[in-house]
Amino acid sequence: MVQFHEHIISDLLEDPNGGLVVLSSGLSLPKLVANLLSLHSSDQGTLLILSANPCQRKSILISNPNPNFNDGPTEITSELPSHQRNALYTSGGVYFITSRILIVDLLTSRIPTSKIAGILILNAHSLSETSTEAFIVRILRSFNKNAYIRAFSDKPFAMVSGFAKAERIMKCLFVRKLHLWPRFQVYVSQELERSPSEVVDVRVPMNSAMKGIQKAIIEVMDACLKEMRRTNKVDVEDLTVENGLFKSFDEIIKRQLDPIWHTLAKKTKQLVSDLKTLRKLLDYLVRYDAVTYLKYLDSLRVSESFRSVWIFAESSYKIFEYAKKRVYLFTKTEAGKPSEQSKNVSGKKRKLKESSTEKEASSGGVFVQEILEEPPKWKVLRDILEEIEAERKKQESSSDEIVIENEDDSNGIVLVACKDEHSCMQLEDCITNGPKKVMREEWEKYLLSKVELKGYQGRHKGAKKKTKEPKGIGILDGVVPRTGKEDAEVSSTNKQENDALLAAASAVKKLSKKEATSVDTCQQNVVNEENAPGKRKGKSEKPLQEKQGIEKHNNNRRKSKSIDKSQVASPVNEDEITGDNTISEDGLLEGEQRTLLAENGVLRRHTEDISADAPTSQRTLPPVHFHALESDQPILDILKPSVIIAYHPDITFVREVEVYNAENPSKKLKVYFLFYEDSTEVQKFEASIRRENGAFESLIRQKSMMMIPVNLDDHLLGLDYPIESQSSVTQNSITRKAGGRKEAEKEMQVIVDMREFMSSLPNVLHQKGMRIIPVTLEVGDYILSPLICVERKSIQDLFGSFASGRLYHQIETMVRYYRIPVLLIEFSQDKSFSFLSASDIGDDVTPNSIISKLTLLAMHFPRLRIVWSRSLHATAEIFASLKANQDEPDEVKATRVGVPSEEGIVEDDVRAENYNTSAVEFLRRLPGVTDSNYRTIMDGCNSLADLALVPIEKLADLMGGQKAARTLREFLDAKYPTML
Repeated sequence: MVQFHEHIISDLLEDPNGGLVVLSSGLSLPKLVANLLSLHSSDQGTLLILSANPCQRKSILISNPNPNFNDGPTEITSELPSHQRNALYTSGGVYFITSRILIVDLLTSRIPTSKIAGILILNAHSLSETSTEAFIVRILRSFNKNAYIRAFSDKPFAMVSGFAKAERIMKCLFVRKLHLWPRFQVYVSQELERSPSEVVDVRVPMNSAMKGIQKAIIEVMDACLKEMRRTNKVDVEDLTVENGLFKSFDEIIKRQLDPIWHTLAKKTKQLVSDLKTLRKLLDYLVRYDAVTYLKYLDSLRVSESFRSVWIFAESSYKIFEYAKKRVYLFTKTEAGKPSEQSKNVSGKKRKLKESSTEKEASSGGVFVQEILEEPPKWKVLRDILEEIEAERKKQESSSDEIVIENEDDSNGIVLVACKDEHSCMQLEDCITNGPKKVMREEWEKYLLSKVELKGYQGRHKGAKKKTKEPKGIGILDGVVPRTGKEDAEVSSTNKQENDALLAAASAVKKLSKKEATSVDTCQQNVVNEENAPGKRKGKSEKPLQEKQGIEKHNNNRRKSKSIDKSQVASPVNEDEITGDNTISEDGLLEGEQRTLLAENGVLRRHTEDISADAPTSQRTLPPVHFHALESDQPILDILKPSVIIAYHPDITFVREVEVYNAENPSKKLKVYFLFYEDSTEVQKFEASIRRENGAFESLIRQKSMMMIPVNLDDHLLGLDYPIESQSSVTQNSITRKAGGRKEAEKEMQVIVDMREFMSSLPNVLHQKGMRIIPVTLEVGDYILSPLICVERKSIQDLFGSFASGRLYHQIETMVRYYRIPVLLIEFSQDKSFSFLSASDIGDDVTPNSIISKLTLLAMHFPRLRIVWSRSLHATAEIFASLKANQDEPDEVKATRVGVPSEEGIVEDDVRAENYNTSAVEFLRRLPGVTDSNYRTIMDGCNSLADLALVPIEKLADLMGGQKAARTLREFLDAKYPTML
């Protein structure tokens, strides 16, 4: 454990009430929590951990310094029955638990609160006054004032978003002390800088195309920000390009525009989305290769070309042009001679090998000249790995004794840290097979995707248009025909370029099919020998070929000496073998199935070229492990590397390396940082440090001016002023009442469904003084009285319920079992109080309109009451007014509503007609029967058979008039027509 962790723990233990700890990101928060848990003893009581995500739970378990501490904290889940959970609560151990389970157990008194020593809350920056964690703390402190609350956060920038957020979080957690531990704190800086590691900052220059793309994106982003400033709806100080590099920029814009979102024009709404897209484009430029980047741009052009604003900006065309030039050039030929453009191409640009396809295309056609520009970092990474291995061999040869002494400390593993899993897999393939082969694979997958898209479009359009000479013949043969000057003038350059890409793709596909058939004939004999006497035909042959190709591909990779796989297990081997596709949050395809080159004729032809173009230096490389930073795994303590290469530098990972170096001072650690020179990657890294330092400076100022209640018991009761002033006000108010008589206030009760504790409404209702009874309800979400049942819908849930038809069934059951069914539509407090803007509301009734759906729902269920609420607090006021002059609901009856017994009859139903719902529906559809008289008819008749025998006089009394009775009697006595 590092020394500043000891200072943090000692500060927390000094205050028995607890506190809020905010430290810089990357300072090993899981280790701090694990060390704090190791000091807990079962005699103190049970310790519960809230709001821990799965990665944090795993890190805490791995970082546990005391192996005898009951094998680390265990998890309490909803699968455990209540008596087992009660036993765990009284055991005095440490447990992970979700807020939903804990709040239900607290409200149902299943937890002996006197046995709870305290609660640890992680990710405190996500808390608010209406969160479930605040609800838990308020209930626990009302029963057990000695329990401590300790909250932690390693996101200082999130703690300063909004007005006095840190102070509001401390008030809702009932803690008085705020502990701030930035990176520039004295104890932290001294500890991390005591024995600094050797750092090598490598600045890789970007090529001209990457610089052009980056400049164009920044110009487009600046233009979008200028358009956003003209709206006068957003704080101008936040609208900077530097802030636009971070994901939190979207949250800042969203928080400011949500209340007025319905008043914004479509262009302003689209600008918000465009800024997010441009930030991704900047990030992907330095993260992915040229072909993957072009593929993402193509998807953007298809999906956003009609509505985006940034695509129509002045510099946007440069982004697409430079991205194409990094991958290929579009070249025209005349009479077998290439154009002047192809003559001036540099030596790095590679053309397709001579084949029959290119010979035919050169006779007055067009073709695609490959560039396949490699990312500059790839070569630098390989050079660094070769340098590391050369230094290691030099040290071993010079001093064998030193190596033997430090053999336990240095395992020789080199850790390469990348942003995501896709980059890890691609870099591993690059080190193993060479960069040119990797770019060739990406290029051929890109071309094959063009053919698949063309075939998909052709299946839909081919049936409509049929010509004598199909246009696709030349493309499928790898040739783009040019019939004459007129056709050339009519066809645009984009169409010719697309046709040339399809020609190259079809050539690859055509040659791969030829090679696949030859491979099939060779493999068929082996299959016949192993699987005699049966033979596989049709589609069943393809999986077998893929399996054999995978095995062959893996065998080739095992023989490779580039990476020592015997010492380090690669984290992506399983993904490569299975070919699983996973999609990241940003929307790019990760774990993309790799093309198997061994069985493909075209790709086998290029294998020789790649081996010929491979680096002449056949130096052995050290054992390398690739780690994805987005996985949040404690990889440093597991692998204990001696050399770390930050391929995608991140401030959080840098701090983790510093802590790792401080914990292992004897290990000679060497760290390489790979930055693109003069890129937004450097700007973003430096800006993240400035943002964090500014956040801590703001927290320090807030800490000096905070107004925290001295008496937490008064604050628990909602009194932020001293008791003496309250007593004087109460004494004066008594004299105004008759004899000082106090009105007896009854406690309001609300029965809440278990599933509703995912929302914050039960917390707000409890703040209003209502008693919350959590049960499992079959009908409704909230039961306010024996007559009132409420189905609560947020806006997002309302749209989903209409789409799935679930809302109709829910309202139908509410109308059946309760006298006053209520549909509560609850809006968010920080968003607009409207479904649509006024300009979006049409005059006609359409089936997709939410207004039309609500209208049809109200017409179909006349007794349904629709209530609109602006926020959670408004909902609490509405519930209080609805419960006025109403009886309190019965918990037992509410749980049995809608639940049939073993005989199929609903017990203790609200109305008797629900014993036979079909008969009631049939009765209400008879002529003369209305909503006002059908209940009277049911009281006077036992069944429909009795109704047919009732005389006309009695029927008139039951139905409230002679006319209605005569109408029903004529209908019942009418003769049915016959065929005779």
